Amino acid sequence: MNIFVGNLACTATDQDLRQIFEPYGAVDTIDMITDPETGHPCGFGFVEMPERSAARAAIVGLHGADLGGRACTVNEAYWWMRDQGVLAVSPGA
Repeated sequence: MNIFVGNLACTATDQDLRQIFEPYGAVDTIDMITDPETGHPCGFGFVEMPERSAARAAIVGLHGADLGGRACTVNEAYWWMRDQGVLAVSPGA
């Protein structure tokens, strides 16, 4: 399951996300989004977890959690991808 993580401090790293997500289960990938022109962090990223039940537990457990002095937004990434026009059809269609 792909998980959106937002409201990240500009100092947050892949390792920071891995440390807070791994207690819930295996983490396949972490993708911190950066501005293509400046290379500066955009304040959000994505975590891919292979087990849906572990991903859902992480979403419930980490939404609103403090990371670097900011309350993280954590939810399933499908809504973000849909709103950005990345997905043309619904999952499972």
